Amino acid sequence: MAKSSSQFVCQSCGAVHSKWTGKCEGCGEWNTLVEESTSPVPGGLKPAKSTASGQVAFTSLNEEREAPERLKLGVDELDRVFGGGLVPASATLIGGDPGIGKSTLLLQVAARLARNGLNVAYVSGEEASAQIQDRAERLKISSSPVQLATETDLRKILSALKKSKPDFVVIDSIQTLWSDSIEAAPGSVSQVRACAQELVRFAKKSECAIVIVGHVTKEGQIAGPRVVEHMVDTVFYFEGERGHQFRILRAVKNRFGPTDEIGIFEMSAYGLTPTSEPSALFLSSDDGETGGSAVFAAMEGSRPVLAEVQALIGPTAYGTPRRSVVGWDSNRLAMLLAVLETRCGLAIGPRDIYLSVAGGYRIHEPAGDLTAAAALLSSLADKPVPEKSLFFGEIALSGAIRPVARMDARLKEAARLGFERAYGPEGPQKQQGGLTYTPITRLSDLVDLLGARVSDE
Repeated sequence: MAKSSSQFVCQSCGAVHSKWTGKCEGCGEWNTLVEESTSPVPGGLKPAKSTASGQVAFTSLNEEREAPERLKLGVDELDRVFGGGLVPASATLIGGDPGIGKSTLLLQVAARLARNGLNVAYVSGEEASAQIQDRAERLKISSSPVQLATETDLRKILSALKKSKPDFVVIDSIQTLWSDSIEAAPGSVSQVRACAQELVRFAKKSECAIVIVGHVTKEGQIAGPRVVEHMVDTVFYFEGERGHQFRILRAVKNRFGPTDEIGIFEMSAYGLTPTSEPSALFLSSDDGETGGSAVFAAMEGSRPVLAEVQALIGPTAYGTPRRSVVGWDSNRLAMLLAVLETRCGLAIGPRDIYLSVAGGYRIHEPAGDLTAAAALLSSLADKPVPEKSLFFGEIALSGAIRPVARMDARLKEAARLGFERAYGPEGPQKQQGGLTYTPITRLSDLVDLLGARVSDE
């Protein structure tokens, strides 16, 4: 009889400890260690026998092969993020905040594929069948021939999928599944790892495309061990603010297509619909008579997107000035303020500073430094930036403006939307339509342009 033993596993990073401690030595989080049994379970999965006589077949890099045939999802934004369509025998992991629309989007995709003649299964471990049917009625897709099931036992799910042989499967969500081969609660690190491994193995053997929904932590990362993200072929993050109507599906890993691509959707009464003009969602309708806003030309994969950065600088009412940032990195704001004070001689440290990206959009690339600086200087001078203008460029600690990638694509998108002026670093850029490009070499040049000089008082 096997000896029963246990170990303590961190539910944040997956580190294993021999005894319980309040703080995980792997990630530094507190109270995340959970005791899990390591004893074998009767009827559980047995380890595979060693096959020393087995042979490994090698192939050459230049061997002729056919490209995988992709399943067109029929939604341009989704096909763009997937890299041209869904690849059979692939595993995709989608994470996002609760209520952001993950289940709604996947139910719409499943219904569309089922109407196109594919065998589609939707397995939910969080909702009852009646709840999913009610959502389908609201979305006007209840007539789609989708096979619906509510189950959390992984062994029963795999057995049913092997019988029905679907082409596309949605698992909602991986944290609710449990395997009887492991003595641990559903959602624990061991259960999530084991269930994900079995689902990925099923996808590869059955030529079935599987999409797995994953919960996220308060930091916005997919909950559970990071090894799950390594096992799957594609990892998407569903982003957006509940108070705004748009959602962003961002690819952070894709073995069959480009990464950093995004798909932009708009939440409506009938579910999520792709947007035809993404930049219009992030530009406000302000008349431009007040200072404190500037437009940024961002690059999301191969797509240029224009977004507005808003800033407000005012006197502080407390001893410590307030810094509030929404949609941008607060560390970059601290760096930018230090450069403005040290290299440009602006005394803005004792003031309250608020910086926000309109529409709930998040700026991830350093090229947004110059736009944030323009919005801050415009608010400081209390006058608007030049009309129909945009800014992009990375600011170095010396105050120099560093070049950024894809400058021509940014300018082309700005000219298409009617912008007349652009300010950025020197580089091999081309004039686009009637847009006038003005290179800026140092941050002090932008200060002179916007007239944002203040005294040291």
